[in-house]
Amino acid sequence: MGFQCGIVGLPNVGKSTIFNALTAAAIEAANYPFCTIEPNIGVVPMPDERLDILADLVKTRNKVSTQMEFVDIAGLVKGASKGEGLGNQFLGHIRQVDAIVHVVRCFEDTNIVHVDGSIDPVRDLEVISMELVMADLETVEKRLKKASSQAKSGDKKLIAEAAFLERLQIALAAGKPARVVEAENDPQQELLRELSLLSNKPVLYVANVSDDDLAEGNPFVDKLKESAAAEGASVVTIAGAIEQELSVLEVEEQQEFLADMGMEEPGLHRLIHAGYELLGLITYFTVGEKETKAWTISKGTTAPGAAGKIHTDFERGFIRAEVIAYNDYVACGSEAKARDKGVMRSEGKEYVVQDGDCILFRFNV
Repeated sequence: MGFQCGIVGLPNVGKSTIFNALTAAAIEAANYPFCTIEPNIGVVPMPDERLDILADLVKTRNKVSTQMEFVDIAGLVKGASKGEGLGNQFLGHIRQVDAIVHVVRCFEDTNIVHVDGSIDPVRDLEVISMELVMADLETVEKRLKKASSQAKSGDKKLIAEAAFLERLQIALAAGKPARVVEAENDPQQELLRELSLLSNKPVLYVANVSDDDLAEGNPFVDKLKESAAAEGASVVTIAGAIEQELSVLEVEEQQEFLADMGMEEPGLHRLIHAGYELLGLITYFTVGEKETKAWTISKGTTAPGAAGKIHTDFERGFIRAEVIAYNDYVACGSEAKARDKGVMRSEGKEYVVQDGDCILFRFNV
């Protein structure tokens, strides 16, 4: 399973338009609430010029990008945590993803209705955030009731669990997301994973603007950035309409379009990169004439764990990793020359893989 980012927001903010552009999937995007009922899943290649450069160097026959999954989840409304607008169903979809991409409307268009009748990105942000918090509060209160009852037995583990759940309950009841409550040990971290709280997932905000506001932004974007900064979150500004136009063009036409718009790359590339950063992901490469491939791992992954992404046998029988940093590989031009110049390193089981590493794994099973 790939890493999944769930795209959420109020109805008619541009979620499906952005999803369509990401995946070129042509999912219906209509001007009425809940046009997206079942979540649509799109697998999106990670744009990375390093893969192209490495593949060209070795004249590879097959080039494989690493990927990110985006899930288009139906528009939430106020009261979703109580079942409004099919809310329970949609909140359940969010529970399955690794991170949340929250699309916020920062454009005015009289032809596209807003469920609350006006454009206010901070209000919209708070509506969604509060619904996630309220749904989590219900989850935590149910678990706390059970844990408190069991803790009467005097079991220290259950007493500690109930105490941590009480901390979560207090924060959530005050309208704060679960991620402000830090897990202090492994049992608490495991409990958080088990609960899969919606407001504990990392969040990236997307300001969806009109074409004219893409370069300079607007007061709506400014307000959104201020609110996001207060919770330590990032904002990516995108013009969904432009991105959808770009998505149906050939590569050369895209470049001409971008040049005309004064853009260096599609805004969706920034979104995908921001999603990787949000999830704490990095990329390493396996390079060869037969195939050059990018692989996604979490920051802090050791060499055997990275090998396991290719095949479990690689991890089980790991001997060593022969590593060339990306810049060294490009400077040398080939694996053989990198070896001759002494920039290919032999690393063991404790080595923490770095972003851009080009790796040849040695294993025996």
